[in-house]
Amino acid sequence: MSKTDRMKQLIKQLNDASRSYYQFDEEIMSNYEYDALYDELVSLEKELGLVLSGSPTQKVGYEILSALPKERHPQPMLSLDKTKSVEDLVLWLGDKDGVLSWKMDGLTVVLTYEDGKLVKAVTRGNGEIGEVITNNARVFANIPNIISDKRTLVIRGEAVITYTDFDRINETIGDMTAKYKNPRNLCSGTVRQLNNQITAERNVHFFAFSLMDTGDDLIDQTICSKFEHLTRLGFDVVEHYTVSADTIGEYIKTFSEKISQNDFPSDGLVLSYNDVAYGHSLGTTAKFPRDSIAFKWADEQAETVLRDVLWSASRTGLINPVAIFDPVSLEGTSVSRASVHNVSIVRQLKLGIGDKIKVYKANMIIPQISENITQSGNLSIPSVCPVCGGETKIHNENGIETLYCINNTCPAKAVKLFTHFVSRNAMNIDGLSEATLEKFLDCGFIKEFYDLYHLEQYKDEIVAMDGFGEKSFDNMLTSIEASRKTTLSRVIYGLGILNIGSAMAKLICKHFQDDVDAILSANVDDFAEIDGIGDVIAEGIVAYFCKESNRENLIRLLAELTIEKTVIKENQDLLGKTFVITGTLNHFENREALKNAIEDRGGKVSGSVSAKTHYLINNDVLSSSSKNKKAKELNIPIISEEDFLKL
Repeated sequence: MSKTDRMKQLIKQLNDASRSYYQFDEEIMSNYEYDALYDELVSLEKELGLVLSGSPTQKVGYEILSALPKERHPQPMLSLDKTKSVEDLVLWLGDKDGVLSWKMDGLTVVLTYEDGKLVKAVTRGNGEIGEVITNNARVFANIPNIISDKRTLVIRGEAVITYTDFDRINETIGDMTAKYKNPRNLCSGTVRQLNNQITAERNVHFFAFSLMDTGDDLIDQTICSKFEHLTRLGFDVVEHYTVSADTIGEYIKTFSEKISQNDFPSDGLVLSYNDVAYGHSLGTTAKFPRDSIAFKWADEQAETVLRDVLWSASRTGLINPVAIFDPVSLEGTSVSRASVHNVSIVRQLKLGIGDKIKVYKANMIIPQISENITQSGNLSIPSVCPVCGGETKIHNENGIETLYCINNTCPAKAVKLFTHFVSRNAMNIDGLSEATLEKFLDCGFIKEFYDLYHLEQYKDEIVAMDGFGEKSFDNMLTSIEASRKTTLSRVIYGLGILNIGSAMAKLICKHFQDDVDAILSANVDDFAEIDGIGDVIAEGIVAYFCKESNRENLIRLLAELTIEKTVIKENQDLLGKTFVITGTLNHFENREALKNAIEDRGGKVSGSVSAKTHYLINNDVLSSSSKNKKAKELNIPIISEEDFLKL
């Protein structure tokens, strides 16, 4: 392969990774891999003096997908050049004073104040055109809406969601596939909502990192004086320190020691010249300003030997591979194991026992394998679950292979089953977190779902537990009692039958007219008559209800409940239509909300595009994503949310 062909290959790989990360919240390669490929491309461009069309070294930011109003920035918002070398920072700063601060990992937002009032907020967008999110910015947790300075002020900063709030929000989502992957993805969707009530509930914080020139010489003199003015006005600014070439290393160490304790996401540091006039005098390149540079910690790597791979069964049934290797020192701690995430990565790395591997800590925290030197590929994928000994199955979704235990009675899955049962789309019982359910299972308070409706007999023991008291116990019982009045489709979905989601449960109950006896006595052909249920899924449902213990548990559970007949809404104009949803949403809070809107009108939602799909909903109808390509190949209409609402 020629060097030019290699550049073309790198550009495609990097652009595919960026598109997946920024537009579809999917990470198809690690930061380590991305940085290595990016650096290789930069090196080739310098060597050949050639920059090809579409090179990520020349593009800035992500493409805009939403229907929010657009606005061009007065000045392009360029990204920063970067380095992983402290020596590079020392040479870059020279004899000047610098300001070292966090590079936060959220969504960059530009605020404009006039006459002391917030009048406009715009996202960074693609660096030239952003999205207007003023209503959302006004409900950020820590933004002053009125300030004492009456001049026109333009403030740049990062909107972030803390890890604490990220975990809190994810805990409210029962469906594992609907959970947010990281705080950045959650924040990105949150600040671009059309309903700012959603933004307010998610507790977005704004940290200022730049104040455009104000016309006041004292304020505009240094980065630090600008930060001081912003602080006086009531803004939170990024944590920062004044540094010199002699002290940069010391302060980088100070920042690095805080990473594991921080409640906010960050992906490095930013070094800027403190003297604003000097920084301005340097100008910019086509992509980078010359007054600032980003620093990312170089991943400390160590070579070791893979001794074993443990397959750890989770509460979801997912079986994760964990690499065990000879202990090595990384970032000041001894490391001897690392998650390998899934079967696809095991195969990509060609892992085998006894292989020489290189390991590192992603973001200085999470141990990962960066390279397999030997690549023997002799590691076998287990055919039985390490916990229950039951059969395992490899699932392939979007090209990523994962290993699952398919035994619904596997002890490792008990907590997950109960968590699913009490989730919002099932029985909707508040006050029963996964940790609480695990305690109740360990204590023997619950064994089957119907046991939840008799927890009052364990009041003394539960009230004495850590985190519980009389009030918490009473609130939990109130929520449990409220769940007694429900629909059959919620119950069927809550059972956790393989392949039966909320929509499928509704179709089953609608088909059998909420007749439990009819469902229990139905055969494979009866279920296969339901649109969307094939022979494999039908066989799984019948197998579940043929098991006597499952039938008995369902009957005893229903004895505790009052089942309301499902009311079919009059407007069933989407009956028989199948939709696939992808990309970022703006009119609906999340995909579950849009899915419910489709189902309420008689439609169905699938996870993948096929010949049976009637519409693909994607706000970026011109995207080159795999789902868009598949839809075009099959002549399936690609519509936006607005188009859907007009159907």
